Amino acid sequence: MQFPPLTRGTIVSRYKRFLADVKLDSGELVTAHCPNTGAMTGCWAPGAPVELSASDNPRRKLSWTLERVDMGQGWIGVNTSRTNHIISWFIEHGNVPGLEHFDQLQREPSYIAEGFPRSRFDLLLRSDAGPDCYIEIKNTTLLIDSRIQFPDAVTERGRKHLMLLAHAVEAGFRGVILFALNRPEGEVFSPARQIDPAYADTLREVIEAGVEAMAIRIRHTAKGVRMGGQVPVEL
Repeated sequence: MQFPPLTRGTIVSRYKRFLADVKLDSGELVTAHCPNTGAMTGCWAPGAPVELSASDNPRRKLSWTLERVDMGQGWIGVNTSRTNHIISWFIEHGNVPGLEHFDQLQREPSYIAEGFPRSRFDLLLRSDAGPDCYIEIKNTTLLIDSRIQFPDAVTERGRKHLMLLAHAVEAGFRGVILFALNRPEGEVFSPARQIDPAYADTLREVIEAGVEAMAIRIRHTAKGVRMGGQVPVEL
């Protein structure tokens, strides 16, 4: 999957959650939008190489977007707004084991469950050969002791998605929590129990109830990304 043209620079600072000052290789200092609501622990440091995309949309306050950062081992994808599109592209091209044989892919399907507010999952896959499959995707970049972990901050919203997937499984659908590992290091995925023990406990509970957990590597290339294979999940 190809990215739009990217511009090199080095990051100076990240602040107010969604802003990053970047010195381009040309010497120009610009402020870029940082579309990442997480803590980005271990995903940036002053002076780290970065790549930005540019937009000519006149409605945007900032024309630059922070796309990826190199912390010494290769590109880390920090633009979380791209992750669902990347995983969808992998699925549509038959790259994700266990999700190759669906006929239709719908983005952001509504899901109504008693006791929950009206919600949406990231994807719905349909096939005449089996039950519909609801998928929730989590961009995953936290690296601790050679393990890639999620979440990097306490997430009640993330727990709600897990419980909704369990509801979908009980209703006769497939439910998949897909952790998109958006950095090159780490050979195992595990929940970040030290950050959010409630999320780790809920993940174990819903897997025991039939929710499928997948960890899929996004491998960055010079001009885009490719499927990097599955990584073992350890609870």
